[in-house]
Amino acid sequence: MYSLSDFDFDLPPELIAQLPLASRSASRLLEVDGSRLVDRQFAEIVDLLAPGDLLVFNDTRVLKARFFGVKQSGGKVEVLIERILDNLTVHAQVRASKSPQPGSTIRLADAFEVTVGERAGEFYTLSFPSDVFELVEAHGRLPLPPYIAHAADEVDEERYQTVYARQPGAVAAPTAGLHFDEALLARLRDRGVKMAFVTLHVGAGTFQPVRSENLAEHQMHSEWYTISQETVDAVRATQAAGHAVVAVGTTSLRALESASQSGSLQAGSADTRLFITPGYAFKTVTRLVTNFHLPKSTLLMLVSAFAGYETIRAAYLHAIAQKYRFFSYGDAMLLTLKKIC
Repeated sequence: MYSLSDFDFDLPPELIAQLPLASRSASRLLEVDGSRLVDRQFAEIVDLLAPGDLLVFNDTRVLKARFFGVKQSGGKVEVLIERILDNLTVHAQVRASKSPQPGSTIRLADAFEVTVGERAGEFYTLSFPSDVFELVEAHGRLPLPPYIAHAADEVDEERYQTVYARQPGAVAAPTAGLHFDEALLARLRDRGVKMAFVTLHVGAGTFQPVRSENLAEHQMHSEWYTISQETVDAVRATQAAGHAVVAVGTTSLRALESASQSGSLQAGSADTRLFITPGYAFKTVTRLVTNFHLPKSTLLMLVSAFAGYETIRAAYLHAIAQKYRFFSYGDAMLLTLKKIC
């Protein structure tokens, strides 16, 4: 049994990537297969996948979900949309010196007013005056992760989205996908690597550390996903042919595994609170492309479950010694599912 302190590590602050590299695929890639660690460039992933393998990408698109505004009292407010419920309603985090009351209004971006509704756990329900997606795109700001020090600019608006982002709804990027550009995707297709897509709208909870030493006490944040029958068929064909199902990012993996709880992958849409820790039996994914994750995070626990706790500890120590770049704009790993003896 593992506890929270088992997933802590010391990371030199200078290894936290603050800016993207000039080219998406110019990042480094640490190949991790059991005790085998190989330092590579990300573009070498083409040679590490076999014809017939299936890459599964998360095609969510990051919303300009951060707003600054004022309450009716004049107090300053910061709003971060967590989830769009319908075209007029959202759940959002609201930071203010005093909590806004139901029925009050908040003026956002000095452009429009939203009405505060009832609380939904840690979130507020906010009603927008017209189409949420249009107002967010026109007046919101891109919500960079809390460990990135600068405010989002035009470079971030391009580079903190994957090149295949299609479905708006996330407040954080599925960052493993940021390494893929169109040229690299074309090389993978030419090699015979197959591609499929899921959608999981990443929530702000992805950045929240686990606070309970007893992992069983942690309440996982909820995220919405959908998987098409086309993707299910692609996965089943890949498995039947004996090839690898490769999740691009922990979000793709969580969607696939959430939809596989019956024992095999099923099409559909649902909320997931799947919390993957060492001991979890993976049902669909056999390889994983992922960035390096925060200490004490649910994502560090997930990759430890996938590749093995000691394997990930060794990989992270190696990455720190070799000065890999960490977190959203950082470098990546290619992991192989740990064999159960």
